[in-house]
Amino acid sequence: MSLHDDAVLVLKGYEDQEELRQVYLDHLAAHPDGMWKACADGHITASALVVDPERGRVLLTLHKKLRMWLQMGGHCEPDDTTLTAAALREATEESGVEGLRLLPGGPVRLDRHLTPCAWHLDVQYAALAPAGAVEQISDESLDLRWFAYDEVADVADDSVVRLLEATRARL
Repeated sequence: MSLHDDAVLVLKGYEDQEELRQVYLDHLAAHPDGMWKACADGHITASALVVDPERGRVLLTLHKKLRMWLQMGGHCEPDDTTLTAAALREATEESGVEGLRLLPGGPVRLDRHLTPCAWHLDVQYAALAPAGAVEQISDESLDLRWFAYDEVADVADDSVVRLLEATRARL
């Protein structure tokens, strides 16, 4: 199965945000290349909010290009076999944390936003950090920092706050 087909199945199984979910499905139906950065009309991206529920905190990255505190995530790559694998790869690469596990139940939220490259149709997951997780900054980040749940709204935009709320509701 192709990554495109996997994304369609993931989105068909996602039961929230019906209008936005349909935008994603329509995009994929109209764009065979809709998973890839090369698709100028926009592309599916995969991200994951790294959470440490035992300590009530999340790991955010200060994105090098956007200069915003965000969850880990980004473009799908040819080696990604599934959308969940892409989200987990991005979370691991950008956090440096080994042993992340995606929260069961599929995506937590969808978020469509304009970036310098194109529209990102982000499929957002949550990743559970293992006990004693040690983060390692990547070259895509200016900083990497743990924030208590109640600090996130002070540093991040509404999309990250909504992702945290949806994640906490699922925990």
